[in-house]
Amino acid sequence: MANVVYNSFKKNLLNANVNFSTGTITAMLVTSSYSPDQDTHAVYSDVTNEVTGTGYTAGGKALTNGTVTQNNSTDRGVYDADDVTWGTSSITARAAVLYRNTGVGSTSPLIGYFDFTTDQTSASGNFTIQWSANGIVNIT
Repeated sequence: MANVVYNSFKKNLLNANVNFSTGTITAMLVTSSYSPDQDTHAVYSDVTNEVTGTGYTAGGKALTNGTVTQNNSTDRGVYDADDVTWGTSSITARAAVLYRNTGVGSTSPLIGYFDFTTDQTSASGNFTIQWSANGIVNIT
């Protein structure tokens, strides 16, 4: 499956309900059994098949050092953050789902589904998501 931007995120963005500068943006890992529904999945509690395993805590990990920039050479707004690592973990994941974490699953809006293309596994080691050098979210 390809990457997905949830339609609810597009609406939330236009309504200023997702603030990348002040909100807690979190990455959760899901298995290949999760099928993102761009139209109906809107909040964290809509996501199924989150990974389990040593070194992984349900809900995922908050992204750190997030920045929002304006790129005039490419005419984009860009959100980027540090790569995220689950250390000393034993997990298998197919994708990451980004969401703004409010602390309540039914009010934590989804942002996007980032497909790893194949299952990625760590065995008592680091599981790292290395974001694109062009940023995590680009708006043209």
